[in-house]
Amino acid sequence: MSRSQSSYPSRETFVLGPFTAPRLWTGLWQLSSNAWGSASASKIRQGMARHADMGYNAFDMADHYGSAEILFGQFRESLPSPDSVIGATKWCVFRHTELSHTIVEAAVRERMKRMRTTSVDLLQFHWQDYSDLGYLTALQILQDLQAEGLIKAVGLCNFDAKRTGQICTQLGPGFIVSNQVQFSLIDTRPLHGMADVCETHNVKLLTYGTLCGGFLSDKWLNQPEPDLYSGNLTPSQRKYLDMILKAWGNWALFQSLLAVLRDIGNRHGGLSIANIATRWVLDHHFVGAVIIGARLGVSEHPVDNQQVYGFRLSEDDNRAIEAVQDRSNGRRMISTIGDCGEEYR
Repeated sequence: MSRSQSSYPSRETFVLGPFTAPRLWTGLWQLSSNAWGSASASKIRQGMARHADMGYNAFDMADHYGSAEILFGQFRESLPSPDSVIGATKWCVFRHTELSHTIVEAAVRERMKRMRTTSVDLLQFHWQDYSDLGYLTALQILQDLQAEGLIKAVGLCNFDAKRTGQICTQLGPGFIVSNQVQFSLIDTRPLHGMADVCETHNVKLLTYGTLCGGFLSDKWLNQPEPDLYSGNLTPSQRKYLDMILKAWGNWALFQSLLAVLRDIGNRHGGLSIANIATRWVLDHHFVGAVIIGARLGVSEHPVDNQQVYGFRLSEDDNRAIEAVQDRSNGRRMISTIGDCGEEYR
């Protein structure tokens, strides 16, 4: 039997630059495509309000997530206290760009305009081509813009351990506050190098893919292996199913993992598989928050997600999980796929 709604523990928080942020964030990447299903703008804004009222007051978006920044800006502007929510967005450079202060400032001001704000709360920077060292120039300019008050905090997105360490060393302590990367019971690459960089430079990870597109949930326990090409899966599910089957292990082993997580959830009072999978990530001290994607107005699970707070996995829990991971290829993914973010390069 699960904990009653009245017994939900208070949310957990962490320090992120000037903010005290919750350890569960709402991800808006589904707004980048109708392939995930869509709702009206008013329903999406209502979903944002519903999440914020329940303590999910940090929202993650990007310059290429469709209308996410615009809808968030409209929602935020409607609040009695706009500063009660945190808006994290991204500036992503996917191709060679000649950089100048003017060009970088224009990218930041575009985020501000769309989000209807006088400064960006958290600007997360992604750079596609490591062979082009322009990312250091871009970040130096972002540092200047932060000093000018246009940005409150700066983070990275899908940078590997080597470049994250390089950036933090070159630009000085305290400038980079976060790195957004994939981290889950399936994808444990941040444990190999990134964790040490975070510890050295006081950087917190904002993690996505923690539920593998929803595969780490009770819905998939005791279910047959889905057809990767059936057309019934979302883009996220196709991505993560491919990782489960080709990089991590196979469907039978994945079912073993789900069964272990179900047993652990039962021992903790009937918590869901998703709760246990999320808690496993949050129990790593270098993780600031888990970003949980929500198809606002279509599919969202804020009540169940609240139960992630207020407990930690025991040594027995972790040993049971480790026994399944030992049978997987998870620890070799750092070699087969590459470090964090390499799958996008």
